[in-house]
Amino acid sequence: MLKDGKVWIAQTEAGENVFLLPKMANRHGLVAGATGTGKTVTLKVLAESFSAMGVPVFMADVKGDISGMMCPGTDSPEMQKRIGRFGLADAGFTYSGCPVTIWDIFGEQGIPLRTTISEIGPVLLARILQLNPLQGDILSIVFKIADDSKLLLIDTKDLKAMLRYVSEHRTDFEGDYGKMSSQSLAAIMRAVVALELAGGDRFFGEPALQITDWLCQENGKGMIHILDSRSLIQNGTMYSTFLLWMISELFETLPEVGDMAKPKMVFFFDEAHLLFHDASKTLLDKIEQVVKLIRSKGVGIYFCTQNPADIPDGVLAQLGNKIQHGLRAYTPADQKAVKAAAASYRANPAFDTEQTILSLGTGKAVVSFLGEDGVPGMAQSVAILPPQSSMGAAPDTLRDQAVKGSMLYSKYAAYFDRDSAYEVLARQDEAEAKAAAQAAEEAERAKEEEKRLKEEAKLAEREERAKTRAVKSVGNSILGSVGRQVGREVGGKVLGSFGRAVGGNVGASIVRGIFGTFFKG
Repeated sequence: MLKDGKVWIAQTEAGENVFLLPKMANRHGLVAGATGTGKTVTLKVLAESFSAMGVPVFMADVKGDISGMMCPGTDSPEMQKRIGRFGLADAGFTYSGCPVTIWDIFGEQGIPLRTTISEIGPVLLARILQLNPLQGDILSIVFKIADDSKLLLIDTKDLKAMLRYVSEHRTDFEGDYGKMSSQSLAAIMRAVVALELAGGDRFFGEPALQITDWLCQENGKGMIHILDSRSLIQNGTMYSTFLLWMISELFETLPEVGDMAKPKMVFFFDEAHLLFHDASKTLLDKIEQVVKLIRSKGVGIYFCTQNPADIPDGVLAQLGNKIQHGLRAYTPADQKAVKAAAASYRANPAFDTEQTILSLGTGKAVVSFLGEDGVPGMAQSVAILPPQSSMGAAPDTLRDQAVKGSMLYSKYAAYFDRDSAYEVLARQDEAEAKAAAQAAEEAERAKEEEKRLKEEAKLAEREERAKTRAVKSVGNSILGSVGRQVGREVGGKVLGSFGRAVGGNVGASIVRGIFGTFFKG
């Protein structure tokens, strides 16, 4: 809760109040501890305080109990005991809920939360699809071809259409973009289909989230945006990559603001170890860069995990505010992790930090916050304050009212599908198929015409030959008769009756022979 304009988070055993300074809140933080040691309560106390000072908050709800922040807490003997111990009644402690907006990338337990394939980019998408480095490089090339071709990649069907298009025209692209094996393209396609089967296709589409919509208040309180992650957490890679995308969006969207009296927004990253599991060096470098620079945009990031060893040193070094709940050391590796966690605090001569971390009970922690000068304070052993909101999950009816009553519900609830790569390539395929069919039809017509002309030529040739034979036959008959008549007359004059008979036959033969020479060939 707030006290004197500061976040009152805990109290030492000596009764000294411990505060997180608002102007140092964007220097990031760590909330660590074993299961059941009180991390969720700590997150609620922090989120309530930021909300109370008008700072919007993002939280992932992996167990379903964060949603209870919309409901006032309930009184109990245990709560009265804690209120009395901390002197909260005199400080104005009251049970109260916070303004809450619930989101769900599957659209089942909250407002649908979507982004586009293009916006998430090839690097993060390759991690979601669990591609190897070579396949990731080829996916980047596919994105480049889409950009150069002015093809929008909005949803998974756009990406699949683009992969098919590149595969079918692979040889056309290799001169400008490099070789892409059909096996790698097929592997990427299978990974996209697997993502769709897991429900991930509902995350990609429009309307896409405008991250600036989260920078809102209600009645002067910062809105707490809760991502229902009970289903999403089953796919740890998708969960962590999605949260990283949101951090990246904040970084790329928000302007530089320098030092502020309080953060512009606070982002809690629960189950943070999933972010760094099997992450490539390129991705780790990107995370470290974003964490380092995003505080200049007024955004504070708080990683929540079981063990500080889950956080790479380059990122851990950026986390100025630390809350360490109890750790358990059952193995030599566990003991080493506890020793490392204790070594990250400024030693307090009043107690042994390592032994204190091992002996902390539920709701107790070792903390260190940045002072006015930005220097980390000494380690302090404290008890965390109770939240003012409900400890448990919100009733389903109240959740439903909160979802549908949100001003953002009408903006993001209805999915729409605009013209993008899938539609453009489908039209292109249709045009190419139509052109191919037309070309085939024209080729068939040309073939038929050629066949017809050949048949006509053959028929004309046969008819010409028939005419020639007929003319020749008639000519032979006529000329034969003429030749015989002439032959008889000539033969009769020379040889008499015998000459007429012989001359007729000879004359007919001679005339037919002369006629036949004109019709050869």
